[in-house]
Amino acid sequence: MKEKVIFILGPTGVGKTDMGVFLAKKYNGEIISADSVQVYKGFDIGSAKVTENEMQGVPHHNIDICHANDYFTVYDFVNLTKQKIKEISQKGKLPIIVGGTGLYVKALTNGYNFGEAQKNQKFREKIEKELAEIGFEKMLKKLYSINPEIAEKVNKNNKHRLIRAFEIATFGEKQTKQFCEYDFKIIALIRPRELLYDKINLRVDKMLEIGLVDEVKTLIKQGAKKDSQPMKAIGYKEVVEFLEERIDYKTMSELIKQHSRNYAKRQLTFLRGMDNVNYIDTTDFENAKTQSSKLIEEWK
Repeated sequence: MKEKVIFILGPTGVGKTDMGVFLAKKYNGEIISADSVQVYKGFDIGSAKVTENEMQGVPHHNIDICHANDYFTVYDFVNLTKQKIKEISQKGKLPIIVGGTGLYVKALTNGYNFGEAQKNQKFREKIEKELAEIGFEKMLKKLYSINPEIAEKVNKNNKHRLIRAFEIATFGEKQTKQFCEYDFKIIALIRPRELLYDKINLRVDKMLEIGLVDEVKTLIKQGAKKDSQPMKAIGYKEVVEFLEERIDYKTMSELIKQHSRNYAKRQLTFLRGMDNVNYIDTTDFENAKTQSSKLIEEWK
């Protein structure tokens, strides 16, 4: 019998955290975060990380599990989340995956098999050393000679992805689509664009008001590299530019809002490309909770 899993998806600022907690309390569930920044310790304000108060006693997983300079991949997410789904299901509880990182969700719902290419630290150190010696372009050419298909997918100047690509090419990992092993229900929270954008703008103002700039200063002081994975996230990269005096405060604020709105648009586009999605408007949140509950009752 397949394990049952609920996905609460949607753009930034639409109310995923509140809905996840509500459903977890109602259906004896535990929450697994599918957010690529909330996995990092100390990246709290800019990622709108769920607080202890907001959790309302509901266990949350995949939060604060990495240090700033660690590299967390889709492969890592899938392996960790599969383990958490199993643990939660064995306790007789309902796994509820909440988040907006589309690639993470796609990897689970599409049943991707990431093969047997485990992380190899010694190999990574060797590639990193070679990368430092000959540079990105030459290393990318070398990867093309080994596996052009994998090389084609490497983002320009993203050394972490390049190193992982060498690992995949060398140890034979393949991402193949398989039959999904879960019985899942996808609830996608939406809101009229104008209302959503207003909410995003207010949210950014709040983040800055409660100390986003100081959070970034503290992270850098503690050793977080400015080119680390979470520092490239929306909210953090703009603050870094401000701290380096490349932009002023007002421009920083406007850029965070603009990039957040653009990201929300991409998240909505991603959702439209998925199958079996149940859309629920959160403009009236009480009604949204009723609709979500009805969907789950019919599914369970």
